[in-house]
Amino acid sequence: MRRFILSFLFAVAIIPASAAVNPRPFTIPAIHEWKGAEGTLQLTSGSRILCADARLRPAAEALARDMKILTGLQLSVAEGKKAAAADVLFTYKPLKKLGAEGYTMDIARSVSIEATEQGALHAVQTLLQLLQSGALPCGRIADRPDYPIRGLMMDCGRKYIPLSYLRRLVRTMAYYKMNTLNVHLNDNGMRQFFHDWDDTYAAFRLESERFPGLTAQDGSYSKAEFRQFILEAAAQGVEVIPEIDVPAHSLCFSHYRPSLGSEEFGKDHLELTNPEVIPFVDSLFSEYLEGPEPVFAGPRVHVGTDEYSNKRQDITERFRALADHLIRHVESYGKKAAFWGSLTHAQGTTPVKVDNVLMYAWYNGYAEPDSMMRLGYDLVSIPDRFLYIVPQAGYYYDYLNIPYIYKEWTPAQIGQKRFEEFHPQIKGGMFAVWNDHVGNGISVADIHHRVMPALQALAEKTWCTDTLRSCDEWQRLAEGLGEAPGINDLGRYPAGTVLTEAAVAPASTRTIPHIGWPYRVSFDVEAQAEQRGTALFRSEDAEFYLADPVTGRLGYIRDGYLFSFRHALRPGTREHIAIEGDSRETRLYVDNRLVERMPIDELTFPNDKKMKLVRTLRFPLRQTDATLRSRVTNLKVESLQK
Repeated sequence: MRRFILSFLFAVAIIPASAAVNPRPFTIPAIHEWKGAEGTLQLTSGSRILCADARLRPAAEALARDMKILTGLQLSVAEGKKAAAADVLFTYKPLKKLGAEGYTMDIARSVSIEATEQGALHAVQTLLQLLQSGALPCGRIADRPDYPIRGLMMDCGRKYIPLSYLRRLVRTMAYYKMNTLNVHLNDNGMRQFFHDWDDTYAAFRLESERFPGLTAQDGSYSKAEFRQFILEAAAQGVEVIPEIDVPAHSLCFSHYRPSLGSEEFGKDHLELTNPEVIPFVDSLFSEYLEGPEPVFAGPRVHVGTDEYSNKRQDITERFRALADHLIRHVESYGKKAAFWGSLTHAQGTTPVKVDNVLMYAWYNGYAEPDSMMRLGYDLVSIPDRFLYIVPQAGYYYDYLNIPYIYKEWTPAQIGQKRFEEFHPQIKGGMFAVWNDHVGNGISVADIHHRVMPALQALAEKTWCTDTLRSCDEWQRLAEGLGEAPGINDLGRYPAGTVLTEAAVAPASTRTIPHIGWPYRVSFDVEAQAEQRGTALFRSEDAEFYLADPVTGRLGYIRDGYLFSFRHALRPGTREHIAIEGDSRETRLYVDNRLVERMPIDELTFPNDKKMKLVRTLRFPLRQTDATLRSRVTNLKVESLQK
């Protein structure tokens, strides 16, 4: 992320840059209305952040926190209704024409923001993005979203996504005014990559006291921390919608209780003729909905209902009845329900509740949007054809087609159908990350590398559907905005040397946790016999070994995947080691000679099915093991950004 340290000036007001009126500044999403004035305003160490109403204090404190991160300025937050030169004043004011998420911002001798709570949070993000360029351009902003739902869906069922990452993702979403994160809490792998249903991967990510043993062993969320996560996200203006997907994609439940699975349609389908199914599912949802402090603390809950078989009409009617039942069950706890659109696929006579129910329109063959709107459903536009990421699967997108989205797509486009812009029943748009191919080596770092450009593009096209710049210019400027203040999961730095150390000491630490793609990390090593598992560098989610724990060779591990190079250190020798990495492969050089490439590989299964294997490494740097014996010198970490 580009960072600018603003000079500490004590007596500054408007700086006349020129006689020209300021053009609309670049932000993501674009500002709806801009009336440029002349000159710029520099915030200083003497500036204050004032609140005319206590309801806006959380936004003011968020601005103070992130300004310190971004600029080094530590501004006080206080009550007040009159701004001095270079102050920032928040005033509570409902703006009928701009809505609850709208705000106005006047930048002149001071910054004046008028909004309600949600609009004030959005105004903070605009101000932070404007500060990326240093001085603030004088002018007036009137801003509001085109669509109320702007977000993404993350498949945490097939791949465990740590809450630490989801928290950072929420902060970055808020920075781009994205306000909805659907967390898909359960799912299973594809049977063709496993021997049978019994050994097909399946996971449920939430702690369950009611059903001991249901929770996945390879990564899960406690009920307390997941509730806290929902509340923390809400405080930043992001609604977390938890999803328990039934009655398909439900292998984790039939693994837990085999009698729940269908023999006819596959064990990933719950057997809808089994009288145990509805009480089980009701009890599961209730565990997270009941009590004065429910785990599902937000206003909405997603009940799944995706891709169940329609081969038998009697079962289809039972499916529809279950969908209706789950919606009403969630509503009985004071929540609103969301579900995947399946009612064209599951045509029948059994009614499914419509009022105050949100349908995700993902594939028109499953839910034909015209028909769904005639029934009365509100829709979220999440068309698989344009907005599905399935990393390295060979179908859907590996990375979204950003030029197409920027130039052509809006939430009014659902599949092949384009509706009138701002149709009242189309509530917004989301993109999805599905981790279908369990075991394909994809890391959270790989996922984030795909998420960031998609997040920026969807933020742009759901808040302000008009495109104001060429796509090339927009993408160039978008990369410069980076992630939220204080977050650099991509590990991006300007091209050149990022870090050097004359000698890497055992138990040493670094302020830089990792470097992202493309990079080169090099060092000299006078090798000694190392214990297996000795890491030269570790971070939160990766380790680079001088002697990996299995083979004793150079290697690395991240997200549970261990990759070993065909090169081991030889005690008593001196070598120059270099690792280069990008978003597709990792390379080892020894004494400036390429020894091994680890590109995307291919796994072949006994049934001749194939799966890609991703072997990337976002290089860890945070900590060195205390057990390090070899002498490591001349560490050089370089960004190879163009």
